[in-house]
Amino acid sequence: MKRGIKHHQIGDAVESYLLIKASKKGLASNGKPFLTLMLTDQSGEIEAKLWGCSPEDEEVFISKAIVHIHGEVNEYRGNRQLKIKAIRPTSEMDQVNTADFLPSAPLPPNEMLERINQYLFEMTNPKIQRITRHLIKKHQQAFMEAPAATRNHHEYVSGLAYHVICMLDLAKSISALYPTLDSDLLYAGVILHDLGKVHELSGPVATEYTTEGKLIGHISIIVNEIAEAAKELEIDGDEVLALQHIVLSHHGKGDWGSPKPPMIREAEILHHIDNLDAKMNMMDRALDGVQPGKFSERVFAMEQRSFYKPAFHDKPLDL
Repeated sequence: MKRGIKHHQIGDAVESYLLIKASKKGLASNGKPFLTLMLTDQSGEIEAKLWGCSPEDEEVFISKAIVHIHGEVNEYRGNRQLKIKAIRPTSEMDQVNTADFLPSAPLPPNEMLERINQYLFEMTNPKIQRITRHLIKKHQQAFMEAPAATRNHHEYVSGLAYHVICMLDLAKSISALYPTLDSDLLYAGVILHDLGKVHELSGPVATEYTTEGKLIGHISIIVNEIAEAAKELEIDGDEVLALQHIVLSHHGKGDWGSPKPPMIREAEILHHIDNLDAKMNMMDRALDGVQPGKFSERVFAMEQRSFYKPAFHDKPLDL
């Protein structure tokens, strides 16, 4: 079976179809233009440089284009980089589809939706349940397809739903450990905290920020929608304020994008669950394909750290 780009090692030759996730023009020290291409398939992504690019190259090798590449995997500043030896655009003769190059969540969408609905079913506070169910139903299709980010964590098809599923399971375990937590509020916060990203981000293919995302952001978007849903459903009371606060504060502090710091127990827990799941996703993906006893590439979003896979990870545990 042909290996995905994520699993090619330094020195490997590559001949493959890849999707251009992003393309950015730059100028080399000699004044000649080049393109930085982020290339992806279902296994992951790799950066490449197209040196001395022409104006025609700039028009052809753009975001969302599928290309055929001959190259070699090199190392640059601790990360893999694809050295391009030959590159061409594809045509109908190549018989390739964009969907075949998009990484996706490890669970099917219908299974994830069923699990989210089960958490909704378990809620006993009717106000929290009705608002949450209303907003999930309103955005269901986009929510089940959306990535959780443009980069760093869960940035793949259905990544947002998978991020929510993992967080819900964490929330359930933590709620059992700390019975003073209101599990309804915590579950609702998990489900709603990033729902505004269905408007903030353009979708799973070559994801970028929309105008609404740049000007307003996913936090403000869903806080406003909670208020609108409460009005439409004729719901008032502390539940509405608590739901708005738990979304407003889930980034933890102003420097990280939250207008308010957590001031409710469930908001504090949500912030840590969100951070934990995002970081575990980044580390797991960085270490995927790394041989035991070796280090991963540097992870930009985690202080440029590289992570080590202990040698005993390839040995069965003697319990």
